Amino acid sequence: MKRSVLRVVGRRDTPRPPDSAAILAAMPIPVVVLDAEDRFRFANDAAEQFLGISSASLANLRLIDLVPDDNPIFLLIRQIRAAEVTISEHDLSIESPRLKKHGITVQGSPLAGEPGSVLLILQDVSAARQLDRQMSFRSAARSVAGMAAVLAHEVKNPLSGIRGAAQLLETSVNDQDRELTDLIRDEADRITALVDRMEAFGEKPVDRGAVNIHRVLEHVRRLAKSGFAADLRITENYDPSLPHVNGNRDQLVQVLLNLVKNAAESLTFGNTPFGEITLTTSFQHGVRLSVPGSDQRLHLPLAVTVRDNGPGIPEDIRDNLFDAFVSSKPSGSGLGLALVAKIVADHGGLIEVDSRPGRTEFRLFLPMLSETP
Repeated sequence: MKRSVLRVVGRRDTPRPPDSAAILAAMPIPVVVLDAEDRFRFANDAAEQFLGISSASLANLRLIDLVPDDNPIFLLIRQIRAAEVTISEHDLSIESPRLKKHGITVQGSPLAGEPGSVLLILQDVSAARQLDRQMSFRSAARSVAGMAAVLAHEVKNPLSGIRGAAQLLETSVNDQDRELTDLIRDEADRITALVDRMEAFGEKPVDRGAVNIHRVLEHVRRLAKSGFAADLRITENYDPSLPHVNGNRDQLVQVLLNLVKNAAESLTFGNTPFGEITLTTSFQHGVRLSVPGSDQRLHLPLAVTVRDNGPGIPEDIRDNLFDAFVSSKPSGSGLGLALVAKIVADHGGLIEVDSRPGRTEFRLFLPMLSETP
C-alpha cells in the first residue's frame, strides 16, 4: 500500500523576496518616508517628480521646509503617530512657494520597528476629477446641440422672414423709423448668429490626423497680433522635440484662438499694465487615465499652456467656467469655453484652468499621433 507523501517546500525552493526599498522605489505612485522629526528618509522616483525635488536634495530637508506648519498634512501625521494606525485624508491642498498641489489624497501608515517614522502615499486625483467633469461637459454640450437643432428649425426661418420684412420697410419709411428697421434687422442677425454658434455643439465625427501644434500656435499668434492682441506682448516657450498631435488642425486653431482671445480681453478690460500672454508646450510623461464608465485609458503626454498676467477669473464662476451660458463678460454668450471643452473632449484630451490675480493658466493635455495602447 502506497503512502501519500506531503512534500514540504524547503527554504532552498523559496525565491528570495525583493528588498522592501526596491518595491517602494518601483511603485508608480509617490511614496515618501519621514522620520520622527519629519525629515525625508526615503522618496521614490514618482515622489521626486511629484515634489519636483531629487531624493538627494530631499535628504537635507524636513517636511516643514516644503509645507507651512499649519497645513492639514501635519495633523494627519500626528494622528498616525498617536494612534499607530493607517489614516487617509482626501482633497488636501499642499501649497507653498516651492509646491502647489490641489485635490491630493494622502494615506499614511506608521512603520513597524521605526518609532515615529511614517510612510506617506501621495495621490493627485485632480486630473481624474477633471476628466469626470469633462464627461459632464460633453453631456451638457449634447443638450445645447439638441436645443440648437430645435432653434434652427423653429426660430431661424421666422427670423429670416422678419429680417426680409424689415428690409422692405426701409424703402418706404422716414429716417426716424428707419432706425427701428435697422434695429429689427440687427437683432435678427444677432439671434441667428447665436443659433449658428450653438449648432457647433452638434455631434459630428472629428477628422483627425498629424498636426504640428507649433504651427497651429504660430498661426494663432499671427492672427492675434494682427487684431485683438496688437498692443499686447505674446511670448513663446516651446519644446521643439514635441511629436505631432493626433487632432484636427482647424478645431485646434479654434480652441487656442478662443483661449488667446479670452486672455487678451482679460488683460485689456482689466487695464493690466505690461500685459503679457505666454504660450508653452511640453511633453508630460504623466499617468494614464481611465475614462469613467468604459475600459478606455487615455495617454495625454502633450501639454499646451496659455497663460496671462491679468486680474484672474472671478471666483464665483471659476468652478462652472466650461458650462454653457456662463460668462464674466457683460455681453458674452457663455458658449466659447463650453465649445472649447467639447472640442478638447472630442479629441480625447483634457483641459484644466488655474487662476488667481496676476496669473491665469489654461492647460490642454492632448494625445500624440502614434501612441501605443
